[in-house]
Amino acid sequence: MMETIALVGNPNCGKTTLFNSLTGANQKTGNYPGITVTRVSGTFRTPHGNRYELLDLPGCYSLDPKSPDEKITRDVLFGSQEGEAQPSAVVCVVDASNLERHLYLALQVVDLGLPVVVALNKVDLAESQGVRINVEMLAEELGLPVVPCQANTGKGVIDLKHAIRHPFPHPAQAASHGLSREAMVSDEALSQARTARVQEICAHATRRLELGGMTISDKIDQVVLHPLAGWGIFIGLMLGIFYTIFSVSAYPMGWVETGIDAVKGLVDGWMSEGDVKDLVINGVIDGVGSVVIFLPQILMLLFFIGLMETTGYMTRAAMLMDGLMGRVGLSGRAFLPLMSSYACAIPGIMATRSMDSAKQRLLTILIAPWMSCTARLPVYSLLIGMLMAGQGAWMQALVLAGVYALGTVTALFAAWLLAPKVKGEEEASHFLMELPVYSRPDWSYIGRHLLERAWAFIRNAGTVILGLCILLWALQTYPKPEEGSPAAENPSLALEQSYMGRVGHAIEPVVKPLGYDWRTGTALIASFAAREVFNANLAISYSVEEVDDEEAFLERLRGQLDQATWPDGRKIYTPVTTLSLLVFFVYALQCLPTTVVVRRESGSWKWALAQLGGMSLVAWLAAFTVYQLGSLLV
Repeated sequence: MMETIALVGNPNCGKTTLFNSLTGANQKTGNYPGITVTRVSGTFRTPHGNRYELLDLPGCYSLDPKSPDEKITRDVLFGSQEGEAQPSAVVCVVDASNLERHLYLALQVVDLGLPVVVALNKVDLAESQGVRINVEMLAEELGLPVVPCQANTGKGVIDLKHAIRHPFPHPAQAASHGLSREAMVSDEALSQARTARVQEICAHATRRLELGGMTISDKIDQVVLHPLAGWGIFIGLMLGIFYTIFSVSAYPMGWVETGIDAVKGLVDGWMSEGDVKDLVINGVIDGVGSVVIFLPQILMLLFFIGLMETTGYMTRAAMLMDGLMGRVGLSGRAFLPLMSSYACAIPGIMATRSMDSAKQRLLTILIAPWMSCTARLPVYSLLIGMLMAGQGAWMQALVLAGVYALGTVTALFAAWLLAPKVKGEEEASHFLMELPVYSRPDWSYIGRHLLERAWAFIRNAGTVILGLCILLWALQTYPKPEEGSPAAENPSLALEQSYMGRVGHAIEPVVKPLGYDWRTGTALIASFAAREVFNANLAISYSVEEVDDEEAFLERLRGQLDQATWPDGRKIYTPVTTLSLLVFFVYALQCLPTTVVVRRESGSWKWALAQLGGMSLVAWLAAFTVYQLGSLLV
C-alpha cells in the first residue's frame, strides 16, 4: 500500500503549481465522504522508484479553521477526516518572499508530530525583492529538511523528491503542556510562542538588501488599485470578458448542437417508432443536450476567472469590490463566488467554501442565483428579440446589459436586507488578504480547474436535469390521445390534454395576473427543471418545429407568439407581457439542481427551500407589478 504525503500551505504560496509539477498527469479528483469539498490527489515516484500518493489539501493560514476548506485540512492532518487515513508525512510549502507569515503554519504542522519537509518556493521572487535566505541556517533552526524550489519552472522538484525519499526525521514536538491536538492549534500562549519563534528564525536565517524604489507589482498596483483608474480597468475588463464569451462561444455551442443533432439522427435511424424511441430522443438526449449546449460558455467564463486568479488580478478585483460590498453587509471575498455565478450558480455556490465567515458564506449562497447565469440566455434571446424587434443589435445588447445589472443590483439589495437577519458574528468581518505578486498564468492549474468544474457541472446539474427532463417528458406525453382524434394530429392539443396541460390550466389563475396563459404557465413549470427548456416547451405548445439553425427557430417561435391571442381576441404577448416575463426570469430560481446544491452547502433544507420560495415570490410580485402598471400606462 502506498504511503500518503499531504501537501499543505497558505493560499497563493504556489502549492497547487508544485503539486502539478510533482504528479504530472497522474491526478484524480473526487469528493470527501458526506461533503462536497473536492479531494485532489496524485501519484509520483522518487528518483529511486519509491511511489507515493500526494494529497493536495486546501490552502489555509493556520490549523485553527475558519472555513470548510480549512477544516478539511486540519481534520486530514489530525487523522479525524472520515474516509481518510492520517498522512505518513507532510510537505509544507512556504513562500520565500513572505517567509515570516508562512512559517507559522509550518510550526503548527511540526507540533502535530508528523514528519515534515519544507518546500521553500518562490526563491527567485524573494531574491528580486532583496530577500536573501540562508537555507542551511533555516533548516538548522527548524530542524527539518528545507528544499529551495521554483514550482512554476520545475526547478528544485527533483531535489524535493530526493528529500522525500530519505527517511523523514520525526521532529521533537513543541511543548504542548499536555494539551489536546485541537487545543494545540488555538491555545493563546502557544500561539504567541510560535509567533515569537517565527520572528527569531527569520532574524537568524534571512536578511534584506536595500534595493530602493518600488517593485514591478507595486507600480502596477498604483494603477490597478487607483480609486478611478482601477474601476475603469475593472469595468472594461468585465465588459470585454462578457463580450468575448457571448460572441466567441457561439461557435463551440454550434458544434455541440450539431453533435447532439447527429446523435439524435443516429438513434432515429436505429430505433423503431414508439414511446421508447421518443423517450430516448426527446427525454434523454434532449435532457443531456439542454445542459451540455451551455458548457462552452461556462468553460470560457471559468477560463477567464482562472486567468485572473493565477495572474494575481482576482485578489485586486476583490479589494476594489470590498468597499461596495461592505455597504450591503458582504465581504470582498464574496466577489469570486458571485462572479462564478454568472456562468452557473452551482460552481459559484460551491466556491463559497473558501470564505472564513459562516454568515458571509450563507449570505453569498442566498443571493448567488440572482446573478444571471448562462442558462437564462436562450430565454433572454427570445424575449429581448420580441421586445426590441427592429431596434438593432446595439439596442438589444443594451437591454441585455440592463437585465444583468438588474439581477446584480437586486442581489446586493437582498444582501443588505438579509444581513441583519442571518445569524453569525456580530463584529464586522474585515477583509484581509495577502496580495500575491503578479505572475504568468498557470496553464496547468487552469486546465485542471476547467476539467474539474466541467465535471462538477455535468455531475451535479446534468444528472438532476436529465431525470427531471425525463419526468417532464412523461407528463407531456401521457395520457396519449386516441388514434384518429384531433389531438393525435395536433401536438399543441395533445399537450393541452396531457398531465402537464392539465396542470397548466390549473395554475392559469396564478399566472394570468402576470399576463400569461396556460401554455406559458406550463412552460414556466418545465423551466423549474432547467430554464433552458422554456423555449422548447413553448415551441411544443405553439406547434413550432425545431430546426438546426437556432436563430431561425427563435424567429419562428417569436412569430407564433406574436400571433397568440386570448379567447376574446386580445394579443397575449404584448410588449408589457414580454417585459413581465423577462423580469420573472431575472428573479425566479428556476433551477432545482441549484436548490439541491444549496441544501448540501448550507447543510439545511430550511435555507434551500426558503430561497426557492422567496425568490419565486419575488419573481411573481415583480412580474405582477410590471404587467399591471404597464397595462395601466399603455
